Amino acid sequence: MPLSPSKPRSDARLIAEKQGRRAEALAALWLQLQLYRVLERRFKTPVGEIDLIAERFGTTVFIEVKARTRNAGEFEALGKVNQRRLVRAANYYLSRHPEKAASPLRFDVIFLAPRQWPRHLKAAFTS
Repeated sequence: MPLSPSKPRSDARLIAEKQGRRAEALAALWLQLQLYRVLERRFKTPVGEIDLIAERFGTTVFIEVKARTRNAGEFEALGKVNQRRLVRAANYYLSRHPEKAASPLRFDVIFLAPRQWPRHLKAAFTS
């Protein structure tokens, strides 16, 4: 996405974005090791972005990735997941891929923290 001329990006924002991209890449690798097939990364829609969309055994999974500086605070991070935005973005994806609408759907969250294995919270919430 091109930079907005009205909103210059701060150094802190650029660093956060780079860390987010790295976290999403690690989460995608983790999912592939768990036999998921990653369909989309950073799927952008008019109503929001989905970090990862994957498929495993016929189930389409919409995944939010949360990177933390420490392992604590997962429940706080889960509370910050904008579930409505994610559901609206998933509906947009399904409207563009109607063949996936008939398959089982799931919303997951993957937490990443330094020196910890990724924590995959399956079916973190329902639509």
